[in-house]
Amino acid sequence: MVLSKTTSESDVSVHSTFASRYVRSSLPRYKMPESSIPKEAAYQIINDELMLDGNPRLNLASFVTTWMEPECDKLIMAAINKNYVDMDEYPVTTELQNRCVNMIAHLFNAPLGETETAIGVGTVGSSEAIMLAGLAFKRKWQNKRKAEGKPCDKPNIVTGANVQVCWEKFARYFEVELKEVKLSDGYYVMDPKKAVELVDENTICVAAILGSTLNGEFEDVKLLNDLLTEKNKETGWDTPIHVDAASGGFIAPFLYPELEWDFRLPLVKSINVSGHKYGLVYAGIGWVIWRSKEDLPEELIFHINYLGADQPTFTLNFSKGSSQVIAQYYQLIRLGFEGYSNIMENCKENAMVLKEGLEKTGRFNIVSKDNGVSLVAFSLKDRRLHDEFEVSEYLRRFGWIVPAYTMPPDAQHITVLRVVVREDFSRTLAERLVMDIEKVLRELDLLPSKFLKLNDGKNGHWTKKSELETQKSVTDAWKKFVLAKKMNGVC
Repeated sequence: MVLSKTTSESDVSVHSTFASRYVRSSLPRYKMPESSIPKEAAYQIINDELMLDGNPRLNLASFVTTWMEPECDKLIMAAINKNYVDMDEYPVTTELQNRCVNMIAHLFNAPLGETETAIGVGTVGSSEAIMLAGLAFKRKWQNKRKAEGKPCDKPNIVTGANVQVCWEKFARYFEVELKEVKLSDGYYVMDPKKAVELVDENTICVAAILGSTLNGEFEDVKLLNDLLTEKNKETGWDTPIHVDAASGGFIAPFLYPELEWDFRLPLVKSINVSGHKYGLVYAGIGWVIWRSKEDLPEELIFHINYLGADQPTFTLNFSKGSSQVIAQYYQLIRLGFEGYSNIMENCKENAMVLKEGLEKTGRFNIVSKDNGVSLVAFSLKDRRLHDEFEVSEYLRRFGWIVPAYTMPPDAQHITVLRVVVREDFSRTLAERLVMDIEKVLRELDLLPSKFLKLNDGKNGHWTKKSELETQKSVTDAWKKFVLAKKMNGVC
């Protein structure tokens, strides 16, 4: 959600362009118009404004899928008027969700018998999935503490400082203390040893990230499981693990099948994954899977009478679209294990092309790992003249949306650029991006620096110029440029 704000006091109307063929009067920008307008005009006005949005295919900041096959687009449009919550109205859609839950549970090696049904639910992205998983851990911990006659008013959860903001939301919304393992220079994920040291009797779970948002790296869930098992034995606690596999859950099973991170590890009690990321579905679908029925407290489940049978539901949202559930089922049966493997291999290869191209420039340090989510995170070797934020800003001139950001504590002095390689990011686009980055670097090299060297010691250090100093540098550079043109006889 973005908090609403107006652009200016004077700009209160929306003016038509090609829509003037149908309507000549302007529309109020922030109030409902008094009169109706033709459907052609409404379409054209909105379409003209949307032209200023970025190209989703060139949005390299996002992990979210931006392309699906036309056949799946047809299924989505056919189901766009179905409200998923009406399970008695749309029993087939409910069945498709159940099939997806079971397929994903088997993919994550859930300990299911041949006739046993997986425990899980479709959600509106991994944010809702994490909220549900966190609530299950909190309630189970509270129930145990109450049974033991112990206080249950100060629950905490242990994570790395690299977690996505939805974990901070969970902690704040549901009154759980968030105990973060700080990062360090060169190590940008949660250290399992430090995480286990933070665990106490009030810890409802330790959250491990399979695919850090910052650099795509997989955290060592196997080591965390082993260390936490030893601590549980020593203390008599039974602190569990949740794996946030939002980005990596649809990558690891296909690229790294021998990697132990899922329900093969006994302390892993729940896993979330984003279907709208490498599950290859448009935005709006996530999944959370529990190891067994015992890991999801019954009091959190609501029961709906559905076609004469009991239909259990566990969700924060009520109404939501059915399209993404249907699209996820399409991808799972359309691609199968072979198709997902081919796509993930291709993403990884294209990421390597981009990484090698950046390394050849000699201007960047690569922060991401080869094994992990298919992305390339990189930082400038020399930031004395310009920084990553300027590179990001200048790349927008070519249509590329490449985010620049600082690392969390205690690595906040590191700034990186990140390119997420999705299925629709081809090798040709990777090569073109490298070429455009080189162009940006050449342009920046010709501009005056935004930084100023202070001689306060043997080597001195660089600090950002004030706005006045920056303006003076630009003015001086422009005077030199104009003078050079005059000297060459060009006017």
